[in-house]
Amino acid sequence: MSTNLTTILTTLNYFFEVINWLILIRVILSLLRMENMANPISKFVIIVTEPILEPFRKLQYMSSYGRNLMLDFSPILAIIVIQYLIKPIIVKLVLMFMG
Repeated sequence: MSTNLTTILTTLNYFFEVINWLILIRVILSLLRMENMANPISKFVIIVTEPILEPFRKLQYMSSYGRNLMLDFSPILAIIVIQYLIKPIIVKLVLMFMG
């Protein structure tokens, strides 16, 4: 495996890890009721994670089961989809085009 390919795969891995951590930080902020746009760190986390979480939140509310739940499962769904669907597809595409 070439050095460039290793660098790209390592960078992708770090990227997805950062996304997962930001989603977890968003969950913690939400649980501690510290989600507000006045705090710059909280604002950054919300701005970065909202485009990721919103489709999963809409999907949850569209389902007959999720509509009545009081918990937001969008972070869990997002992390599972990112880890087990999006990340492997992107890694395979990189390996297919560069490997």
